[in-house]
Amino acid sequence: MTSPERRRPDPRPGTEATRAAGPGRPARRDRHGRGLRGRLVPATVPLSRTKAEIFDDLVLDTVETLERRYAKELAGVEFAVEDVPPELNVYDSDVLEDGEVPLARLLPGRPGRQELPPRIVLYRRPLEFRAMDREDLADLVHDVIIEQVANLLGVDPDELS
Repeated sequence: MTSPERRRPDPRPGTEATRAAGPGRPARRDRHGRGLRGRLVPATVPLSRTKAEIFDDLVLDTVETLERRYAKELAGVEFAVEDVPPELNVYDSDVLEDGEVPLARLLPGRPGRQELPPRIVLYRRPLEFRAMDREDLADLVHDVIIEQVANLLGVDPDELS
């Protein structure tokens, strides 16, 4: 006696399996035809956010506050976030360090043929490592950005705070 064969869906265009799945989508979610069907979290509950997203929001909050007050001076300045600093043996004076670990870097703009705007880069992991909690991280991010913007503008950091 032979075992009954399972009938597989016909993967050709226009067949029932492809019509049900839609264009560019697999006909089946998993081998049992099950899988995620919707959101894991109800619409009334906020989704969890990653550490990187939280850090980006902290940077944006401080930058937006500064840009409202100093829109003209910060018009062409770029702000960026990188996870870790690049591996360099010696850092220039444009790097804000804590001991031997860079926390942020100011890259002054280069006028000329290839105009590059000034750029302030914050290093997320070293800053997170130094913070005790989210409030401490927010204060640390604020202080580092103020310090770098003050260096860029050539003013005392206390004037920007």
